[in-house]
Amino acid sequence: MSHQHEHTGRNLAITVILNGIITIAQFVGGIISGSLALISDALHNLSDVISVILAYLAHRIGMRPQTQKSTFGFKRAEILAAFINAISLIAISVYLIVEAGKRFMNPKEVDFQWMLGLGILGFLANGLSVLILQENKEENLNIRAAYLHLIGDALTSVAVIAGAVCIWLFQIYWIDPLVTVLISIYIFAHTFKILKESVGILMQFAPSQIDQQSVVHVLEEIQEISSVHHVHLWQLADHQIYFEAHLVLSKNFPISDTQAVTENAKRLLNSRFGITHTTFQYEYISCEDCVC
Repeated sequence: MSHQHEHTGRNLAITVILNGIITIAQFVGGIISGSLALISDALHNLSDVISVILAYLAHRIGMRPQTQKSTFGFKRAEILAAFINAISLIAISVYLIVEAGKRFMNPKEVDFQWMLGLGILGFLANGLSVLILQENKEENLNIRAAYLHLIGDALTSVAVIAGAVCIWLFQIYWIDPLVTVLISIYIFAHTFKILKESVGILMQFAPSQIDQQSVVHVLEEIQEISSVHHVHLWQLADHQIYFEAHLVLSKNFPISDTQAVTENAKRLLNSRFGITHTTFQYEYISCEDCVC
C-alpha cells in the first residue's frame, strides 16, 4: 500500500512540473499574441498546477495515521482539497466569461502563430499528464478532481488550436473570445459535480448512491432484529462509508449472542451497500420514543 501511495505521489509531482512549464509558456505567449483564449488556457493550467499541488499535499496528509485527537485520521484533507479546487475553478470560469464578453464588444487582432504553437504544446503536455494519472484516477475524489482538470486542459488546448486555425484561415478574431467562453462553460460543468460531491461529504450527507430506507429494510430482514431506528449514514472519504443505528432485538438475547447478529449485519451492509464501518446499539424494549 505504501508503494502505491509513493507511486501516486510521484505521478502527481510529474504532472505539476509539466503543467508549470506549459502555464508559464502560455501566459507569455498569450500576452505577446493578444489571445484571451491562450491566457484563459494558461489560467486553467495554473489552477491545475495549484490543484495538483493541493492533491499531492492532501494525499500525503491523508496517509497519516489517526491520533487521540484526530480519531478519524486525516482522509478528509483530500476531500477539502477537492472542494478548494472546485471553488477556484468555478471562480476562474466566471472571470473568463466576463473577460470574453468585453472582448466580444471590442475584438482585438490575435497572432495565430503563437496561439497555434502553444495550443499544440499545451495539448501534448496535458495529454501526457492525463496518461500519467490514468492508473490513479479511481483512488479517491481528490485524485479524480486533478485528473478531470487535466482532461479539461487537454480539451481546451484543442479548442485553442481550432481557434488559431480559424483566425489563420479566415481572420475571424471573435473566435478567440468564443473559444474562451466554451472553455469556461466546460470547466464549470465538469467542476460543479465535484463541488457538489465534496460538499456532500464535508456536510456528512448520506452517499447519494445509497437509499437509507433500503439499508433499514435489509437489517430488519435479519431474524433476530425486530426494528431499527436512530439511523445515521455518512461518508468520511471516497471509500469510507459509516453507518450507526439502534437495533431492537426480537427477544431478550444474552449479550454473547449479539456478536453473531453484528457479524451478519456487517457482512450484509458491506456486500450490498459498500458500507465499511458500522456501530450498533442493541435494545430489547425500544427507546425510540423516550430519552436514551
